[in-house]
Amino acid sequence: MSQMLERLQQEKIVAIFRFIEDQYADQAAQALLDGGISLMEITMNTEGATTMISRWREKFGDQAGIGAGTVLDLDMAKEAVAAGSQFLISPNLDESVVDYGLKTGVPVWPGVMTPTEIVRAWKAGAELVKIFPMASLGLKYLTEIRAPLDKIPMLASGGVDLDNITDYFKAGACGVGMGSKLVNMDWVRSGRFDLLTERARKFVEAASTL
Repeated sequence: MSQMLERLQQEKIVAIFRFIEDQYADQAAQALLDGGISLMEITMNTEGATTMISRWREKFGDQAGIGAGTVLDLDMAKEAVAAGSQFLISPNLDESVVDYGLKTGVPVWPGVMTPTEIVRAWKAGAELVKIFPMASLGLKYLTEIRAPLDKIPMLASGGVDLDNITDYFKAGACGVGMGSKLVNMDWVRSGRFDLLTERARKFVEAASTL
């Protein structure tokens, strides 16, 4: 098990930064760290993603685990790892990306939906799979697939909020990926980083009750 997966199983939350402007990025990341969330992914379709990844690795050191999201193919994976990504998350399964992760020692957590895809990712060497799109599939789906596939760690991405986060863990997720519910861009752009910290604390508190 990778150090990042261990960290995820302890902390249970990955914050997703998508389309954040570079000028706000550092303060937003610091706000989440202050609230107790240290695993963060910057999606590769965010402008300047690799620059931010490199900078955060330098700025936050061991305090944070910084990864790349929306890693669709091998080229993107190489770019993200070169920037210093400590883990790679995808919305899709590309075995060449999983293989690259195994060779470079960078965990790859691919996005899958069906039981066939889940097992395929696992057999390809993924230590964890991301069930996506969770908001559309719903909690019942997660509960059902966990029954036969309980040995495979699953990260649930989409649809998580304060009132249902514990339900995701009860359904068998080992962690959740959260975007706009955590990184509220209106707050970010208006400089209300204190609200980000407060929201992060509430999610951390809810996740730690299990």
